[in-house]
Amino acid sequence: MHPRSSLFAALVVSTLIASGGEAEAAAAVLSTAGEAPGTASAGEAGTVYALSNDPAGNAVVTFARAPDGTLSPAGSFSTGGTGTGAALGSQGALTFSRDGRWALAVNAGSDDVSIFAVSDSGSLRLVDRAPSGGDMPISVTVSNGLVFVVNAGVPNSVTGLRIGQDGDLQPIPSSTRPLSAADSAPAEIAFDPGGDFLVVTEKNTNRLSVYAVGEGGVLDGPRVVDSSGQTPFGFAFTRRGLLVVSEAGGSTVSSYRLSDDVLDVVTASAPNFQIAACWIAITADGRFAYSANTGADDISAFAIAPDGTLALLDASGVAASAGDAPADLAMSRGSGYLYVRNGRDGSISGYAVQSDGALEQVELVSGLPAGSAGLAAR
Repeated sequence: MHPRSSLFAALVVSTLIASGGEAEAAAAVLSTAGEAPGTASAGEAGTVYALSNDPAGNAVVTFARAPDGTLSPAGSFSTGGTGTGAALGSQGALTFSRDGRWALAVNAGSDDVSIFAVSDSGSLRLVDRAPSGGDMPISVTVSNGLVFVVNAGVPNSVTGLRIGQDGDLQPIPSSTRPLSAADSAPAEIAFDPGGDFLVVTEKNTNRLSVYAVGEGGVLDGPRVVDSSGQTPFGFAFTRRGLLVVSEAGGSTVSSYRLSDDVLDVVTASAPNFQIAACWIAITADGRFAYSANTGADDISAFAIAPDGTLALLDASGVAASAGDAPADLAMSRGSGYLYVRNGRDGSISGYAVQSDGALEQVELVSGLPAGSAGLAAR
């Protein structure tokens, strides 16, 4: 959604709530912020992607997604770089541009980033590979032709690249910036919906670093914000700019509003009563957020109110069981299906997302190598 449309949606919702029209406000969110879960992907095929993270040769492993959400192996595509063979402890190792034209993948072993052209069928063609500007890139994000990567090697850093007309990756001069500390253990980097700011979660420092993105991709910052909870890890933005962050240390989830480069807490560390909430995914309409709980082998679901507050859908905190050590989460196009990469057994669990946010399991497929990383879906 265009930022002006997002602003209009927020104004409509605020007005309706102020006049006592909570039901109308909910309907406004659905009509302006995207399709409801379970609508767009039903009856529509797609693809699910993960990184092998193989030290002998990294590759994007693909699975064809049938209209009913089930998966079947569909081959792999070399990144031209190498992985580490061990868990990256990150979210966003693999991502797509908003228009679906490009896929970006980190090569944590060879310290570079690969870019692929994406066909209509979902297959990939390697276009270029460029240095990450540091050691051990673990997460990558893209907006408006700008690519930023966070490097987990000490000293930690973020670096920018620009996508050329033919898909080549061009380093942005003077774009490398430190995090709040040399050994902050970053977990994810991502743009806000407008592409004006970058956010990085830091596990060791319990902080979030925020950078303003200037003309040409030059960064200002970081502005350092204390996390609401312990060990901030994965996060995602709604289209209206609400930031939802998982906190592994207390198995809690927080929400924030980003204004300029300042993060204001909306919901402070809502517990899900599980173990190690590490990864986050949000439905396209911004109504539901899901956390993968690595220590409990399950998934929690939160309802997101129009004002950005979070509430568990189930008082127990368990929306669905997962495989062994669930990790990266990914929503299919239109949020009809939610997928989770299970870190220890090389499997992917798939769930149909119901209109009320409930999850119904439709798939459990194996085939990923040990140490795989990232997850994305179309």
